[in-house]
Amino acid sequence: MTDGSEQTAPAVRIDALRFSWGRRAGFALSVPELCIAPRESVLLLGESGSGKSTLLSLICGIVTAQAGTIAISGTDIATLSAGTRDRFRAEQIGVIFQQFNLLPYGSVADNILLPLRFAPQRRARTGDARVEARRLCDALGLPPELLNRPAGRLSVGQQQRVAVARALIGRPPLIVADEPTSALDAATQDSFLRVLFEQTQAAGSALMMVSHDERLAPRFDRVLRLEDIAQTERSTA
Repeated sequence: MTDGSEQTAPAVRIDALRFSWGRRAGFALSVPELCIAPRESVLLLGESGSGKSTLLSLICGIVTAQAGTIAISGTDIATLSAGTRDRFRAEQIGVIFQQFNLLPYGSVADNILLPLRFAPQRRARTGDARVEARRLCDALGLPPELLNRPAGRLSVGQQQRVAVARALIGRPPLIVADEPTSALDAATQDSFLRVLFEQTQAAGSALMMVSHDERLAPRFDRVLRLEDIAQTERSTA
């Protein structure tokens, strides 16, 4: 599905993107151009409801645009069938959801290893998956005895680190994070971001994070404001 060109192709490239939820929803998003380089960290700032999560869903191929292109590591995801797009996302993108989306009754190890079930290339890059899961837990400050504990019994901060380990395992070229610090206090937020950047850089992944918190800006290679790269339309009908 990918070749050597993905090493030099942008992690994300968007051209002439146009998406609408439909007349009932009354929301449309247009992005003329966006490019994120391999290994680059980008913070996308915008207010709640401004379309940040919609843009992430488009980049991840969860929803599809009516016009334009979104290329991830050189592959235009609009050319992929729904099933192929799902497999491509599992191989190429690690996602950190705002609500973490962990399986509460699954163990920490099961949650971290879950993406590898659907991504044979990513699984091959991982080597010994359980050894790598333990390594990530250690790097993220999770004690090894938590590996067999149900994720639903962890603290919010611990669940967040499990979500990061799940996104990072197998070194996907792109990590996408949707408001991952919104539930954290200042001290926990600082520790979380430090570890996230360390592990993303170690994996050689690009990082795209969306947030409304401008205090995060100095940590990133580049900061974008949604209103500067996108146009939104809303209907009151």
